[in-house]
Amino acid sequence: MWHVTTTSRPVSGPAAVRTAVIAFAVDAACVLLFCAVGRRNHDEAMTLAGVARTSWPFLAGLTGGWLMSRGWRQPTAVRPTGLTVWVSTVATGMGLRAATGEGTALSFVMVAIVATAVLLLGWRAARAVVTARRR
Repeated sequence: MWHVTTTSRPVSGPAAVRTAVIAFAVDAACVLLFCAVGRRNHDEAMTLAGVARTSWPFLAGLTGGWLMSRGWRQPTAVRPTGLTVWVSTVATGMGLRAATGEGTALSFVMVAIVATAVLLLGWRAARAVVTARRR
């Protein structure tokens, strides 16, 4: 029987830097995917400028979450990195959207909470399962 842990031990060195960079890129790709799918579902233009306009508040929150959690220490951990990044992405993203006059309807907030949880926590949980099976 295997056991899935939600945290990973901090590592250092070139491999750790590579892992952190890849993890941050995966997180950013998840946010961009969330925003692109949202734009498509609402028949908004799928342009680089449009996706950038929709995603920047969430990418700012993602970056803040990485800094708050010191995500480079445990970049693939569901806890604390993934949870901190997820909460920061949604909270900061919605706060910046509200501050700039963009939509923050309750239905959108709920979809953002669920979709970003699936994306930002999901890849980390899947990696934990794969890693546990290999052991």
